[in-house]
Amino acid sequence: GENRVQETIEKFKNYKKRKQIELHLIGHLQRNKAKKAVENYDVIETADSQKIINKINKEAKKIKKKQKIYLQINIGKDPKKHGLYKKEIEEVCLTTIKKKHVQIEGVMTILPQKINKTEQKKLYLETKKIQQKIKKTFFKECVNISMGMSQDYEIASKCGATHIRIGTLLYGK
Repeated sequence: GENRVQETIEKFKNYKKRKQIELHLIGHLQRNKAKKAVENYDVIETADSQKIINKINKEAKKIKKKQKIYLQINIGKDPKKHGLYKKEIEEVCLTTIKKKHVQIEGVMTILPQKINKTEQKKLYLETKKIQQKIKKTFFKECVNISMGMSQDYEIASKCGATHIRIGTLLYGK
């Protein structure tokens, strides 16, 4: 997982084993970086609006690619976080299902900071329900859930996370 498009391009330009890994964008994607993101990432985990999904689809079409994406869900309604609110998800799925160059393969969420373990578990289980509904109703390929960070990955894993982000534990602050 990588956070920044430009940094990823620089880091991987001479990496000979690039085709042997699945590269995920886990940082926020601005529309002006969508072209480079589609060219360089296997999965974009931060599809947080219909506008960015449309842009990803447009750029993927140009290079004849079916871009794997995760819908970023703002499950905690945190004004400091990006992502779709629960009430937007169905409409986004209905619109996205018509796009030929994107495929929703999962959901992603980042919880608000400073919430207790009970609230974390509740929000993670809610995210799991959303993933299951998307899989059942819209995209059978929607099998992944990216949730959990260094401080709460154990709870996220117990709630169904398939991908976790543990950078701080690995690299420090």
